[in-house]
Amino acid sequence: MRPLDPRLLKHATAARWFLLVGAVLGLAQTLAVVAFAWLLSQSITLAVAGESLDSLRTTVAALAAVVVVRAVIVWLLEVAATRGAAAVKSQLRTAVLDRLAERGPDWLAGQQDARVATVVTSGLDALDNYFARYLPQLLLTAIATPILVLVMLWQDPASGITVIIVLPFIPIFMILIGQATQTVQRQQWDALQRLSAGFLDVVGGLATLKIFGRDRRQAARLTDLTDEYRGRTMTVLRVSFLSGFVLELAASLSVALIAVSIGLRLVDGSLLLGVGLFVLLLAPEAFLPLRQVGAQFHAAADGLAAAEEVFAILDDDVAPVPASVVAAQRPAALRPAGRRPEQLSFDDVTVRRGDSTTIERFSQDFPAARLSVLSGPSGVGKSTLIGALQGFVPFDGTLRLGTEAVASGDRRDWLAWAGQRPGLFAGTVSGNVALGATVTDDALVTTALHWAGAGDLDPGLHLGVNGAGLSGGQAQRVAAARAIYRCLALDCPVLVLDEPSSALDSAAESDLIEGLRTLAGQGRIVIVVSHRPAFVEAADLVVRLEEVSHV
Repeated sequence: MRPLDPRLLKHATAARWFLLVGAVLGLAQTLAVVAFAWLLSQSITLAVAGESLDSLRTTVAALAAVVVVRAVIVWLLEVAATRGAAAVKSQLRTAVLDRLAERGPDWLAGQQDARVATVVTSGLDALDNYFARYLPQLLLTAIATPILVLVMLWQDPASGITVIIVLPFIPIFMILIGQATQTVQRQQWDALQRLSAGFLDVVGGLATLKIFGRDRRQAARLTDLTDEYRGRTMTVLRVSFLSGFVLELAASLSVALIAVSIGLRLVDGSLLLGVGLFVLLLAPEAFLPLRQVGAQFHAAADGLAAAEEVFAILDDDVAPVPASVVAAQRPAALRPAGRRPEQLSFDDVTVRRGDSTTIERFSQDFPAARLSVLSGPSGVGKSTLIGALQGFVPFDGTLRLGTEAVASGDRRDWLAWAGQRPGLFAGTVSGNVALGATVTDDALVTTALHWAGAGDLDPGLHLGVNGAGLSGGQAQRVAAARAIYRCLALDCPVLVLDEPSSALDSAAESDLIEGLRTLAGQGRIVIVVSHRPAFVEAADLVVRLEEVSHV
């Protein structure tokens, strides 16, 4: 990532506000530095000349006031940086989460969950250092350094020319050091993501590993990953310390060169004491922002690496929606007026993945008030077809709800859905069932659990992360209850469940079927993706996908 990537301004408008405020405060701080150096040099000159304390009082008071003003400006810059970082992180997180929702589970399934989670959470948190330390110094380099060099040229051309000659050497060192730093920082970032992914995999499969006695081997693997990350971190710190030493040495030698020149000219009387002191006080300030940019680059590197990953997600184009459905796109939610739609229709729907065709010219009507089952062998494209129904997978052909065409870009306020993975969160069963609702209807939660075959579950039961505390079948029923709750709370005319009974026993499956029949009896379109005999036998309509698709 470049020092100031334009994509940051594109995706986070708060960054523009921070740059504007930072530029104003940077200019004010530069003027305060010039005033401080001038007043201090005048105070010393007057004191050396033997002026009385009364004649120095005004100059010293002005110097004290400038010190206070400079401290306030530095504080304001810190406040602006902190608030700017918080706003930018919030905007980037919102943008990337919206992008992930836009792409849907079909795209997300091809990514590493831990990698995405690390980028959006701890990765973006590292932008604090970028805004609080790196970017303010970058602004000061662009504003303060040219102004201070011009002031030095005006007061003492020899010192100004010296600064102009030696100043470019610091960026040269920074470029050389930065290349090495980016390499080790990228390696550290990759090590962190491998550690996160490895830990998540182990936690997700811990029960299986324990059963087969492989848990200790995985502990050793995590130890190796941790050691690798620790080693990468120490490498980054070593490079940071060495590069900081090099930059400090280069800047110190440059200031010393100017100081020697000023001292020699003060001795031979070719330079006034006031001018010499003024220029000598400005010299370190002219080099300071550029030195700090190099030093703080390391602190901001993690945030820069994470931002690069975020921009890759935001800027990577999603597969375009076919022209056949673009004309039908509407921003508003598509809801039939008056009564519930009589059917959901697929007309010549074709889904392509690259050069292969997953679903080809699929046509089928799913009537209301009936339990419809979509069946077929694994890999035939059942979940892909549901993804097209949700708007996550681009398709050719026409999808209709009642008499209205539904496009990929339309909202699905009319649809309630539960996938193969329960996706439960830490909290109560009731909170998981009513997820997304502003107010939880306890009676509706109880009804949804009962119709999902989970009437024996206590709605107040507290769950751990990923629904810990429930069996696989119970978690599956809670996920089905969540879709049923949405269907009832929002009066959704369409309910779709993807393999809702794969982990259920026959009794629980029978209860779920009865609940879905009750929903269908209310005039809703109920579609279940399943190959289970109980669902196939209970269905009013069975659609075998292998009969109408080509893989």
